[in-house]
Amino acid sequence: MTIAIIGATGKFGGHTIDALLERGVEASDILALGRDGDRLRALADRSLRTAAIDLTDEAATTATLQGVDKLLLISVGTPGEALAPRTTAINAAAAAGVKHLVYTSALNAPETTFALAAEHKATEDVITASGIPATFLRNGWWNENLQQDFEAARDRGVIANSIGDGRLATATRRDMAEAAAVVLTTPGHEGAAYELSGDTAWSYAEFAETAQQILGTPVRYEALTPEQEQEMLIGAGLDEGTVGFIGAMNAGMRDNTQAFQTGDLSRLLGRPTTPLADTLSSWR
Repeated sequence: MTIAIIGATGKFGGHTIDALLERGVEASDILALGRDGDRLRALADRSLRTAAIDLTDEAATTATLQGVDKLLLISVGTPGEALAPRTTAINAAAAAGVKHLVYTSALNAPETTFALAAEHKATEDVITASGIPATFLRNGWWNENLQQDFEAARDRGVIANSIGDGRLATATRRDMAEAAAVVLTTPGHEGAAYELSGDTAWSYAEFAETAQQILGTPVRYEALTPEQEQEMLIGAGLDEGTVGFIGAMNAGMRDNTQAFQTGDLSRLLGRPTTPLADTLSSWR
């Protein structure tokens, strides 16, 4: 059985490859696809099959996917421009006869108002229309996305944003990649959609308390209005587009879009999700 991964040269792809190997998949049964030549060469040195991929070329992508049984399509593409390359990958997978497509989507994609989710929902629709048996792994916010907040806590003793009392049920990138490996290596997941989020939802006030305990220095959370946050970000030198993007994401978190929990992730893993405190401790 051949398992192909589009986006294999990124961090999520790397964690998924490690998890597949740990689950006993032979390296020669993994086809790692991406654009980073150095990373592809490093994977080839580990005996994986590798190929560069161009998601503007559907015919070439179809040829590359010939003989693939399962495909993990990691959500590649720049936000706002990602549907086209993903559609190329999906069409190529259908033409190549891929039997099972696994896609990393966004938490609660069909219903959420979170700014990043619309393209994921559109991608899910393209996959469904393709007729390929599929599994949607709807990933929530990663612990790793919070490193800048922890650095602010360590360096300045203050974390400031407009998320307010919004709660986030985060887990690690590795947790979610391990769940992908489980789905790729065990039967019965076709047609399923899994909402992947952490076991515990926390607020930024609680984040500050946890950071304070780990650092041993005072840390407080300052809840800003959206207007105050915009002024702060512009003052830090960010361009208007980036400021607007951050504001839209934080508005979604303020509305608890990242608090959605079903327990799917811990059930797939067969263990609790990695606590936030464990990740913060690793950055101390």
